Amino acid sequence: MASTLVRIEGVTKRFRDGAAPALDTLTTRIKSRQVTGLVGPDGAGKTTLLRLIAGLLLADEGALNVCGLDPKMQATALHRLVAYMPQRFGLYEDLTVAENLELYADLRSVVGAEREETFERLLMFTGLTQFTGRLARALSGGMKQKLGLACALVKRPHLLLLDEPSVGVDPISRRELWRMVYELVDKGIGVVWSTAYLDEAERCASVLALSQGKLIYQGPPHKLTQSVEGRTFLVQGMSGDQRAVLSRALEQPAVIDGLIQGSDIRLVVGNNLTPLTSEDIDAGHEATITPTRPRFEDAYMDLLGGGPKRRSPFAANETLPRHAATDVAVEAREVTRRFGAFTAVDRITFQVKRGEIFGLIGPNGAGKSTTFKMLCGLLRPSSGTARVAGHDLAKATSEARGRLGYMAQRFSLYGDLSVKQNLEFFAGVYGLAGRHRREAIDRMVETFALDPYLGADAATLPLGFKQRLSLACAVMHDPDVIFLDEPTSGVDPRTRREFWSHINAMATNGVTIMVTTHFLDEAEYCDRVALIYRGRVIATGAPDDLKHRTRTPDSPEQTLEDAFIALVEDDDRRQAS
Repeated sequence: MASTLVRIEGVTKRFRDGAAPALDTLTTRIKSRQVTGLVGPDGAGKTTLLRLIAGLLLADEGALNVCGLDPKMQATALHRLVAYMPQRFGLYEDLTVAENLELYADLRSVVGAEREETFERLLMFTGLTQFTGRLARALSGGMKQKLGLACALVKRPHLLLLDEPSVGVDPISRRELWRMVYELVDKGIGVVWSTAYLDEAERCASVLALSQGKLIYQGPPHKLTQSVEGRTFLVQGMSGDQRAVLSRALEQPAVIDGLIQGSDIRLVVGNNLTPLTSEDIDAGHEATITPTRPRFEDAYMDLLGGGPKRRSPFAANETLPRHAATDVAVEAREVTRRFGAFTAVDRITFQVKRGEIFGLIGPNGAGKSTTFKMLCGLLRPSSGTARVAGHDLAKATSEARGRLGYMAQRFSLYGDLSVKQNLEFFAGVYGLAGRHRREAIDRMVETFALDPYLGADAATLPLGFKQRLSLACAVMHDPDVIFLDEPTSGVDPRTRREFWSHINAMATNGVTIMVTTHFLDEAEYCDRVALIYRGRVIATGAPDDLKHRTRTPDSPEQTLEDAFIALVEDDDRRQAS
């Protein structure tokens, strides 16, 4: 039977005098033998709460009891009972898998026969047995998270704290992480799982939702989902550009949230408001608006007061002249990249049209980022041809780079420069000068709400604003083609919607977008996707096409994540035979 592991009474935590508290008079309970989800926008206080529970921070006010201990008075004893896996990869990248485990075993005083048994059990549990000699920095994203989990479990804890463990992890590895966590729960361990992905929150027994340091919901996820019963709809059979239909729908007072879901649009409407019709949003005579089953994310956005309603400034921008609508903006033809004897990308071929949003999806280490880097001119293909905006990257690299924007998977701006200095630097890199330079910077500051942070070092920004700044630096010169490598990794659903409003607006203006993502609900925004596995394209098509392709009588309602896993497993079977 579940018992209370954590008691929090009126806890407040401030980091600066006069600043709004990171946590504000928080009162809650966390139970054993279950997974408790922790959700909230960037800056809501999730990481602060986890660090308080772990005894790494001390509360300014209120009382905290963890596993029967007071973190202020009994921190050493608490650290033996609580394991904490931080948001960023916190292990030593220059040590091997085995050396990291040995270090954590030393820190936890795990020695002798207990150490050997623990290592054998954890390596088998995480599937890292054959990688003990590999440096941590050479691991894929999913394998790094598994190693982090193994190190956290060197001494079996009473409570395991996971701060966004699935950020940057592909759907297959995410499912493996959940499997491992539920095995721990079955053994009596309590788990707190902080996440930006609300499909994960649906798997938790209980959810804590934070906003601006306050607890705004606590309870089973299905109870919150019930609050929007009868208020979620799909717009189907639209004529014209579905991105424009979504934009018009979000301008309607009745609509509090909306997003693209394959060929459909998903809408959440407010209580007691006039029903929406297809004529209201000019969706076409054949369009229908039908009820659909609510999801936890629908209810969560309703709890926050809805998604962003502001029309993206990119929708009104005059853009640079684009190519004709039939032009191919990006082309990969038999592109291959080898690193020594290892083939990272194997004869990949696809075309992307002007104004199209094209997604690359696939497991960690499949070759997505390598493909991106070749198409951006950052890596030279071992063989094959890559063309961007009409330029062959092997012959006209500088001309092609001038026509594209690139947002890297990891924050790659200058952390020791201020936000304003980063914007000035990249404006210079892209050759903007004089009035054009000033106008471009002012436009990016206004579009991405960067004004309060202009003097702050980029390294100190909250994650959501780091991503905003990265996108601003990538698009300030009005490129024809934009490469976005996991642009919303780890950001909250509201910020994710804001990003996609800008991306959709740029695509409507004729900009070609290439995007990688591990969050497959986000891939639904793409016109087409290519599934890359082991360096090869194993499937291409619209998101709905991939879902239809993998439907069976036993699972007629496939998600894109279901289709992703089915296609990968099918390719494994074909290769094995």
